[in-house]
Amino acid sequence: MDCCLQIIRKEGPLALYKGVTPPAVAWAAVDSVLLGSLHNYRLRIKDSSLFTEPVPRRESSERRLTVLGHGVAGLAAGLTSAFLATPVELLKVKLQVQYQARKSDRQFSGPIDCMKQVIRAQGIRGLWRGFAGSLAFRANFFWLFISIEALMRGSARLEGTRFEMSEGTANFLSGGLGSFAFWIMAIPADNVKNRVFAAPLASNTTVREVVRDIYSTAGITGFFRGLAPSMLRAFPVNASAYFVYEGLLRTLGAEKTRT
Repeated sequence: MDCCLQIIRKEGPLALYKGVTPPAVAWAAVDSVLLGSLHNYRLRIKDSSLFTEPVPRRESSERRLTVLGHGVAGLAAGLTSAFLATPVELLKVKLQVQYQARKSDRQFSGPIDCMKQVIRAQGIRGLWRGFAGSLAFRANFFWLFISIEALMRGSARLEGTRFEMSEGTANFLSGGLGSFAFWIMAIPADNVKNRVFAAPLASNTTVREVVRDIYSTAGITGFFRGLAPSMLRAFPVNASAYFVYEGLLRTLGAEKTRT
């Protein structure tokens, strides 16, 4: 709250939305890659018979992914999406850490200018500076999707009781609650990658250097800074996203990867 008030006091309320253009434009593509690859990884893992098990209470030979299998698919999908997400997040962070109140004093006038300056200073590869940190962060989609599947199976056991819920409701709650596991595990890598992204263009800051700096100045707790606002945002965003994702799969008649 103190951070929010200081930003508004020094830069005005619009400063809360600095860096919104890159994710607003590109995040649909990033999430499409994440969730589209998730579905396909689930299918490939299921077809390979790895991490599969018989479907309970079914006399047929039908099999489903294990809970671990859903986590592995989430891990693979997260790593795949990092290739597109890294430049988007890098531009967003560089725009957000411009603290000058007057736009004329800022280094970057907008996302296009920021991208041009990064490429001019570091080459096209500069847009993927901090890629290792992005991979470490997005690997934690393992925890999101393993948690979601565990929660979905827990909700299925409520069938026939007064707590029984529709599949859509179970999707919504599981997506929201599963995101808590994701952020608890992912926030250290998120802090590290964001510091690498925010480094000046002339620097060669590495993930290893940032890890050492955080630990030496703030200890282990330094890696968990920002967890509270991330958790507050996590439930509504991820609950809605997973509800829509699973609902669209059912509506479009996509291949079933869970039963």
